[in-house]
Amino acid sequence: MKNATKKMTLAAILVSLTISANAQPGQSPSDKYKDAYKKYINNSCPIPKDSIRHFVYFSRDREAIIGHPLLTNLRFKGAQIMYSWKDLEPKKGQYDFSKIRKDYEYLGKYKKKLFIQLQDVTFNKKYKAIPPYLNSDEYDGGAILAYSDHGLPEGWVAKRWNKKVRERFALLLIALGKEFDGKIEGINLQETSIGVIPKTDTTFSEQKYVAGLKANMLTLKKAFPNSTTIIYANFIPGEFLPWVDKGYLKGIYKYGEEIGVGLGAPDLMVTRKGQLNHALTQMHEGKYTVPLGIAVQDGNYIGKTGADEDYNEHMDKGNRARSNIVPMLHGFAKDFLRVNYMFWVNQEPYFKEDVLPCFTN
Repeated sequence: MKNATKKMTLAAILVSLTISANAQPGQSPSDKYKDAYKKYINNSCPIPKDSIRHFVYFSRDREAIIGHPLLTNLRFKGAQIMYSWKDLEPKKGQYDFSKIRKDYEYLGKYKKKLFIQLQDVTFNKKYKAIPPYLNSDEYDGGAILAYSDHGLPEGWVAKRWNKKVRERFALLLIALGKEFDGKIEGINLQETSIGVIPKTDTTFSEQKYVAGLKANMLTLKKAFPNSTTIIYANFIPGEFLPWVDKGYLKGIYKYGEEIGVGLGAPDLMVTRKGQLNHALTQMHEGKYTVPLGIAVQDGNYIGKTGADEDYNEHMDKGNRARSNIVPMLHGFAKDFLRVNYMFWVNQEPYFKEDVLPCFTN
């Protein structure tokens, strides 16, 4: 599936590009960290051992862990796997954690850990991640289509701002915690970036959305006091940092530190102003005692994301003449972001050809 980045408004993008094009170095606040990655471009393989806990991200392709090279590679601590809310609660109040249990036990045979990514949002208009029972008036439909800046539907978003939907999500978190807290390495909530505005859903507001995110974070921490907890906080509707700053994203990072929920983001994009001026800036400039995590997801190995209109991850077979940017990404994450966790997507040919040679035992 595609991994979303912030769908900035066209107006905001044009403003940013215009200012950047006319500004000298150091003049534009949006250019503050645009050259930060250059410090690491000469990094090479093998990557020295470090304190970062490295995981391989499989998205929903959980079967790919069977016989995977990570099982015998000491540098990787385990697998990060995505499980949908729909699969874990097929009927109201009836939970099925058999897939998680199976993966946990399999990884355990190789002394590897499981990191759960809990899916309540999709980036495919044909697929909903919420249980069918939420598709009712009682839960206001449970989810809504998200739209790109071009007005195209791009996936389904659970109504995190709806109290009744959130209550059901909380019960899932509690049930998961009862069985897996302290056993799994950790669990993370999906990214905060969504293509929803009040015009497409009159029940939505920016303030209600942020409040809903914080409520989910608090429940997550209470349900998993012993395993690592992380929220992927990358963008919030209504903001475009540094120009439009309503304190939403900064508030999420502050709240995570206050309650002990780790912070991070998908898509390690070291040259994109969107990522640099939002999640990456928050991680770099903050002082945290909670874990920080960053994901290298589909397309990131060549500086793309699954949301880019000029990129199709399913057609990507790898350019043989490409440069291996894995050492640079690692150096940036280690020194600039100071992360505790890195999640390397199992995307071929990049994982086998670029990642594995850098992480030798």
